Amino acid sequence: MDTQEPINPNYDVVVCGTGLIECILSGLLSMEGKRVFHMDRNPYYGGEGASLNLTNLWKLFKAGQQFPQQLGQNRDWNIDLIPKFVMANGQLVKILLKTKVARYLEWKAIDGTYVFQMKEAGLFSKGGGKIEKVPATASEALKSDLMGMFEKRRCQKFLSYVSNYEVSNPKTHEGLNLNQMTCAQLLKKFELEPNTIDFIGHAVALYSNDQFLDKPAIQTIEKIKLYMDSIGRYGDSPFIYPIYGLGGIPEGFSRMAAVNGGTFMLNADLDEVLFDGDGKVCGLKSEKVKELMGIEQINCKMIIADPSYALKAKLSNKVKSIGKIVRCICILNHPIPNTKNLPSVQVIIPQRQTGRKNDIYVMMVSDVHNVCKKGFFIAILSTNVETNNPEKELEPGFEVVGTILEKFITVSDVYVPVDDGSKDNIFISSSFDPQSHFEGETQQVLNAYKRITGKDLDLTNLPIDQDDQ
Repeated sequence: MDTQEPINPNYDVVVCGTGLIECILSGLLSMEGKRVFHMDRNPYYGGEGASLNLTNLWKLFKAGQQFPQQLGQNRDWNIDLIPKFVMANGQLVKILLKTKVARYLEWKAIDGTYVFQMKEAGLFSKGGGKIEKVPATASEALKSDLMGMFEKRRCQKFLSYVSNYEVSNPKTHEGLNLNQMTCAQLLKKFELEPNTIDFIGHAVALYSNDQFLDKPAIQTIEKIKLYMDSIGRYGDSPFIYPIYGLGGIPEGFSRMAAVNGGTFMLNADLDEVLFDGDGKVCGLKSEKVKELMGIEQINCKMIIADPSYALKAKLSNKVKSIGKIVRCICILNHPIPNTKNLPSVQVIIPQRQTGRKNDIYVMMVSDVHNVCKKGFFIAILSTNVETNNPEKELEPGFEVVGTILEKFITVSDVYVPVDDGSKDNIFISSSFDPQSHFEGETQQVLNAYKRITGKDLDLTNLPIDQDDQ
């Protein structure tokens, strides 16, 4: 007689895709006591934001070809598909500390952040494009080669104002209402030059275009203060990066969900979504789930999914494309020139410097992060697509990077949900944005968490660092 207990097909939540947003929500909801079933069509974690070894990278981009022997072994490589760093004092770090997922990860600070600037030829200097270190404090502004002598003083005065500004202390406002005046009006008050505004807005506040100039100044001040507060938290850079690549972050939250009773299944796709008579989701069907678990369907009260699952399951009315992003993974045998041979850097090329509408981002990591063989470097370039020739749009980035051994290009739609999921209990995330950090994705998590649970995620009373957990 078969004494095996029948599989319980009933779950509170089904999560489709193991991207960052989906995995954080999976972990958080499992901590809330929800019964979570988590599936991914891929044989690896991370979805669009996975970190791949050489075999999987070549399989994805150059199927049927073998990677060059000079690159070494699979175990030496963890190559990110999405180019992003983590703000050291940002919301993602706070969630990692709050959930104790930080203990599953090891981190290293990014060594330098640079900005590209076109300069006019002077009496004793050549013109053209140059990359310079980004000053983020008043004292660094005085030493920066980005500005002339008098502009350094004006920039120092502005950064001192930002550093001292406290929302709750009117004395630090100096009579300015930053909720009413635009950022352009604030910058004009400090008489800053266009190139200075460029690096402040794009390389410190980390906006990807110039739309911030027409928005309330307080928004830019908050972003600059986040950048400033992130410097020195875990090193001299505002950015940190996990050893073995970004794919370790969703894996860490998946581990947390599993510890709290979550069920995980890779190589399983979402084939059909089921609804009850009121139009709310009540389950799903998957051929792989049926094959491995022997059940016709999974019953659930809600589904959380990345946009690709909505499109696959004939829910295209749940998402819309708002543009495209071009990304290029480059394998190098040298660090990025003119960055003092640093093993990890970010270079931002502001839109105005190249006559574009959107910035170009260049991120580089190396063997010090255990993501590639010693002697090699991984640079990833990205920007919003503006023309019919996306690869050509990255040329300013290719010039910054230098000689490239291997190149892997992707052009992806940027999908966003068309509703908040409250009517049918299907919560769709947005695609990764083109920015160089995860603050946008983390805000998606916090918003979705509140819609699903009816409460804010408490990010107070955090451990000082992961050693305190």
